[in-house]
Order: sequence, then C-alpha cells, then structure tokens
Amino acid sequence: MSRAHDLLAFADGVKGFMPTREGRALYNNARAMGPGGTWLEVGAWCGKSAVYLGAAALERGAVVYSLDHHHGSEENQRGWEHFDDDLVDAHDGRLNTLPTWQRTIADARLEEVVIGLIGPSVVVAAHFAQPLDLVFIDGGHAHDVAWADFHAWAPKVVAGGLLAIHDVFPDPAKGGRPPYEIYLAALASDDFTEVAHEGSLRVLRRTTSRPQRG
Repeated sequence: MSRAHDLLAFADGVKGFMPTREGRALYNNARAMGPGGTWLEVGAWCGKSAVYLGAAALERGAVVYSLDHHHGSEENQRGWEHFDDDLVDAHDGRLNTLPTWQRTIADARLEEVVIGLIGPSVVVAAHFAQPLDLVFIDGGHAHDVAWADFHAWAPKVVAGGLLAIHDVFPDPAKGGRPPYEIYLAALASDDFTEVAHEGSLRVLRRTTSRPQRG
C-alpha cells in the first residue's frame, strides 16, 4: 500500500467533523496543485483535515501551516452540541485540542510537512506575509469569526491558488449561515471562481492577478 493510502485511511479515523468524502475531496484538490507551495488551514481541531492536506503536501512537496488557538469554537463549549469532555484540560478546565493535534501529526509522521501555528487567526494573519497557494477556512462559524477569517486570509491567496471553505450549507436548516455567506462573498468579488464541491466543501480558484508572489 502507498503512503498516501495509509495516510488517508489514518485521517478517516481521526477525531473531527469532516466526512470522509469531503476529506478525500480536499486531498484530491490539494494534490492537483503544482509542485511546492505554501498552504494554510484555519481551524485545526484534532488534526483530521491537517492529515488530509498533509498527505497531499507530501506528494507535492508543499508545506501546510495548521492554525488554531486550540480552545474550541462557541459550538464546542460545554453545554453545546459538539462539546467533548475528553478534550478538557484538567489544569484550567478549558478545552485544549493541542495535545491531541500534536499526537495526530506525530502518529501520521507528518511533522516536517504540517507545521502548527497557535494563536488567534486575525493576529497571526496580520504578521503573516507569505503569499499562500492554498487556504482552507474551517474555523469558528460565528458571524464575526467566519468573516474575520475570510477577510484576513482570502487576500493572501496567489493568482491561480485555491480557497477552500468547509461547512457551506445553502439550506439554513442543515447548518450555520456564515460559511455560506463568505462563500457567496468570494464568488461575488469576481476574484474567485468555483472549481469543485463535495458535500459542504467548496473549492474556489483565484482568477485575478493579485497578490503576486515575492
């Protein structure tokens, strides 16, 4: 069996919210990128999507920055639907997914390909000058959080690069609106055109000439 096959099977079993078909679609779209490159995901949770992206990056010679503050979004907190008591840090009673993320990436043997960034998305973005060939937005779904991630990271995608957005549900009965709203905003900007979708995953390509690399 190939390394990619093993990594995809491993990713399928990692704790997280991404359905297998969507994770495989993320991998396939990333794998179709040119050689080399710098990729970044916003929202890492326990490392599931980082392994899908890491498997593709390993094949393309790319690097994935996996960004999260690791304390969970609103919907992950105690009393909410997606709360997981196993991820609570006994030291301060807060959610802390970082140890699980670190184990995931170590067990996948992707530590030289997937690089963790820890901190608030907009703070990191303000100090992150590297243009990006792929950005995957899968952070918090609250209105202000999703829009902040979009405004902070979408402009950093190079011409021809990909912007992938997760949990895009046109039907509000199936999921929150902010990811759908930023997806619509990306299309309305005329900077991006949709090139693929699978379930709630949308993949868009930047068609305008900015920003330039270098």
